[in-house]
Amino acid sequence: MKKNLFLSILMVAFTLMSCSASSTEGNASNPANDKNDNKMTKVKLETSLGDIVVELYNETPKHRDNFIKLVKEGYYDGVLFHRVIKDFMIQTGDGNSKNAGPETTLGDGDPGYTIEAEFVYPKYFHKRGALAAARTGDQFNPERRSSGSQFYIVTGKIYNSEDLIQASKRYKQEIMYRLMTENGAKIKELRDAQDNAGIMELQNQLIEQTNAEAAKGPFANTDEQLNAYTSVGGTPHLDGQYTVFGEVVSGMDVVDKIQNARTDRMDRPTIDIKIVKATIL
Repeated sequence: MKKNLFLSILMVAFTLMSCSASSTEGNASNPANDKNDNKMTKVKLETSLGDIVVELYNETPKHRDNFIKLVKEGYYDGVLFHRVIKDFMIQTGDGNSKNAGPETTLGDGDPGYTIEAEFVYPKYFHKRGALAAARTGDQFNPERRSSGSQFYIVTGKIYNSEDLIQASKRYKQEIMYRLMTENGAKIKELRDAQDNAGIMELQNQLIEQTNAEAAKGPFANTDEQLNAYTSVGGTPHLDGQYTVFGEVVSGMDVVDKIQNARTDRMDRPTIDIKIVKATIL
C-alpha cells in the first residue's frame, strides 16, 4: 500500500474531523456538577491528617453501593494511603495495608472481587477532586473492571487549553492510523480497482469511527472539561479509562497535605497516612 494514499486520506480526514468537532462542541453534555436530582450519599473519611468528605454519584450505582457496603463493614478503617504522587492523585483502599510494615509491598489488596465499569463520560471526568476506582491494566483487564475496594482522589495539575486541543488531535490521529492499518487490505483493493467512490465511502466511515471512539476516550474536550482542566486542573489522560463515581465536597486541603507528603521509591508516604475511620453521613 502506498504511503501517499494514507497521507491523502488522512489529510482530508482531519479536515473533516476538525469541522465535525467545531459543530458538536456546542452540544456538550451537562456540566459535571449537574447531578441526579436524587439526594446523594456523602461519606466522611477521617484521616490522620484531617477529614475529607466525598459525595457518591447516583449514576454509578454499583460503585456507590459497594463503597457504602465497605464503609459500613469498617473495611476502610485503618487502611493506608499507599500510593501518593504529587500533581496526580492519592490512592488508598488496600485491605492489606492495615498495620503494614515499612518494607511491605502494597497495592494488591482487595475484597476478592471486581466491579463492572460504569463510565458516565464525559459528564463525569478526572477534574481535581474526582473520586475514581483503581483497576488493573487493559492487558489483563480489557473490560476495565474496577478494584473491589481501591480508589483514588485526583489532584492533577492545571493545563493550557491549547495543549489539551493538541493532545486531542494527536489522540484522534492515533485512532485514525490504527483504523487505516486495520483496513489496509480493503484500501488496497479499492485503489487497485480505482474505485474513488468506494475510497471516499470508506474514508467517511473511518472518520465516523474515529470521532465516535475519540468521544469515549481521553481529551474529548467538552466545554466543561476545558474549563475545569484550565482552571482547577485534573488528569485528562485518564478520562474514559477509569470509573469516576464521586467527588470531594470538602477537605481538598487535606488531600493536598497528603499529596505533598514525602514518599519512598514505591510512592508510599515515608510516614504512614491512614483513613482512621470512614462514616456514612
